[in-house]
Amino acid sequence: MKIALIGYGKMGHAIEEAALSRGHEIVCRIDKDNQEDFDSVSFKSADVAIEFTAPSVAVDNYRRAFAAGVPVVSGTTGWLEHLPEIREACEKGQTFFYASNFSLGVNIFFAVNKYLAGIMNHFPQYSVEIEEIHHIHKLDHPSGTAITLAEDIIGQLDAKHSWSENMPVADDSIHITARREGEIPGTHTVAYDSAVDTIRITHEAKNRKGFALGAVVAAEFTVGKKGVLTMQEITYNRYESNDNQRQIQSGRTIETCEKNSLDTFLHRSFVIYRVDYLAKQLLCIVRPVATYRHLSHPIYSVGVVENQ
Repeated sequence: MKIALIGYGKMGHAIEEAALSRGHEIVCRIDKDNQEDFDSVSFKSADVAIEFTAPSVAVDNYRRAFAAGVPVVSGTTGWLEHLPEIREACEKGQTFFYASNFSLGVNIFFAVNKYLAGIMNHFPQYSVEIEEIHHIHKLDHPSGTAITLAEDIIGQLDAKHSWSENMPVADDSIHITARREGEIPGTHTVAYDSAVDTIRITHEAKNRKGFALGAVVAAEFTVGKKGVLTMQEITYNRYESNDNQRQIQSGRTIETCEKNSLDTFLHRSFVIYRVDYLAKQLLCIVRPVATYRHLSHPIYSVGVVENQ
């Protein structure tokens, strides 16, 4: 696959390393000093462009890539007020893949956050807040990941309808604290606090490699598709063959997932389990399920095992 990089800072270099390790070719590298390369033959030859820049320039980068007929995978956050324009372009034939975070670990964290919020909806004595910490070079705040966490919580908690960085925060709003310190790749914490205890879940990125690999896998997925794509398409649709949706055999790993899909993250080692609600009063009774469609139900979760 031929990849164009838009943004060639630390993240761009990490993406380049991940792409080359997977056998791809970098045909063009665009940064702030060579914007004219959007019109180059090399850029137009790319199968996909991966864009990690800044919110002030991201949307213009998308426009220029679309004008060259190159699909875009973007990890830049802080520009979503322009999303209707991007959707309109995709309705006219463009391709755009966007995620607030490409890390596999963060997307697992999203699932855990949403599931926990569904439980906490039954315990109104707990208040919820979010904290995100990033390096000093990240300009937008709060992070796209923090916003996704907040929106998923709002979708589960009847008492919450918005999020805010401002204090004091309204009773129906989730407070997000954004901090910028040193070279921290990214830490996100969701905390539920009551008079007697606190429940916290945290994702802490150790480096940029997870984000870079996720962006490359998203690029692999994007090639040949049209419209607006997200991590959910990778997570939920990669188990469909070209002919029909495959069924998951109870207790067996999936070895027939298409190449260049999320199975490359997990080495084709998936087993889907059904977990009875609260696991029979926390006895953790695990049962296999028959079909992949059940993953959308709140009592289902994904277990990862090694191939035998």
